Amino acid sequence: MERNLKNILVVSFGFLFLFTAYGGLQSLQSSLHDVDGLGVASLSVIYAALILSSMFLPPILIQKLGCKWTIVGSMCCYIAYSLGNFAASWYTLIPTSFILGLGGAPLWSAKCTYLTIAGNSYAEKAGKLGRDVVNQYFGIFFLIFQSSGIWGNLISSLVFGQTPNKANISEAVLACCGAADCINITADDSNPSGPTQTLIYILLGIYTGSGVFAVILVAVFLDPISAHQKENEVKRTPSFWSTFLATFWQLKDIRQCLLIPLTMYSGFEQGFLAGDYTKSYVTCALGINFVGYVMICFAGANSLSSMFFGKISQFTGRNVLFVLGAVLNLACIITFLLWKPHPKHLAVFFILPAIWGMADAIWQTQTNALYGILFEKHKEAAFANYRLWESLGFVIAFGYSTFLSVNVKLYIVLTVLVVSMVLYETVEYLESKNSPRTDSLEKEKKAESQQNAQQTQL
Repeated sequence: MERNLKNILVVSFGFLFLFTAYGGLQSLQSSLHDVDGLGVASLSVIYAALILSSMFLPPILIQKLGCKWTIVGSMCCYIAYSLGNFAASWYTLIPTSFILGLGGAPLWSAKCTYLTIAGNSYAEKAGKLGRDVVNQYFGIFFLIFQSSGIWGNLISSLVFGQTPNKANISEAVLACCGAADCINITADDSNPSGPTQTLIYILLGIYTGSGVFAVILVAVFLDPISAHQKENEVKRTPSFWSTFLATFWQLKDIRQCLLIPLTMYSGFEQGFLAGDYTKSYVTCALGINFVGYVMICFAGANSLSSMFFGKISQFTGRNVLFVLGAVLNLACIITFLLWKPHPKHLAVFFILPAIWGMADAIWQTQTNALYGILFEKHKEAAFANYRLWESLGFVIAFGYSTFLSVNVKLYIVLTVLVVSMVLYETVEYLESKNSPRTDSLEKEKKAESQQNAQQTQL
């Protein structure tokens, strides 16, 4: 148990240090590299490469390298992205973004495989249920990993908070913040005394060092999966072509097709907050040093709300929570459209992402649960579709970020939200039509079983 726990902690802290760097960098891309939309373009490339990677790389790399060295190699892809930010250009950031995207899917697949094998292996020796131990291991992992969003953004705000002689932002610039978006605001325009190049290099150095430490931690201290365990896992892993075909075969289910806009909306709404709110509202009106603090507020509200909504869903039902999420996002979108960001409204900059985080928690917890319930017999194909369409939402949201004004992007997010909810309610209606039949069948089975029990007693 001690050895297994040590391995789980090594994986967990390795991911914590790695995503402390990546999470912080992702929040800053639209503000740090806003010339010609380089920052958001790099994010779009990451998710496009992630789609390609998830289709074929994970089983191949895990089979050839094993879980440990797949994790190590994939982590190096994230470090390459951090290095690309030192001399950010279309010739450095886009290739390293593509490399990161390719490493993303194998990293998470290898992590899931490692924790699953470790949990089942210990359960077999200890005489416990495998699923109970695996759930315990995943609980430890996410308990440690989820805090990465806080640390990464805190580091960026503390470093950029050292900017000397911060100047007041002019009223002319403030008039063009938010949905107005009347000029191409850059980090230097919004704050003439923005972070110096030295501070940017210090931050990138901290992030790169955090990633390197994660690689060393896993490479040195993580025990590899034994050859016997690896062979058993490979035998249970479906082939690439069977997974690929099952993913698209799943689209024959009308419910899966109706849920595509809802799944893509998750990418749209997260993409807006990370790519547009941080740049056009926070950096423009307050300065880039506030981006980290604002995103900490989002991450904290998201994490707490995920636990809360996950527990109360059994009492409220999923439909009520989906409607609540839509109302929260709708209220924020209307506020974004009407609000004129100003430093005097400091609390509003933190309240809005907190509300957005509460809504995002609903989309993440309830959409995953919805997929698990509706497609119980085809979970692998269903969740492959989930990852595909959510990633496509990210790609589109970051892709058009450079070419459209903020108010147009808000109207797009609003439109996708409305379409998503209409089609989601259609799915609920279809399910309600089928549920009476299911209930009657269950009642008939119960009646038959009771009659059989009475006859047996007689």
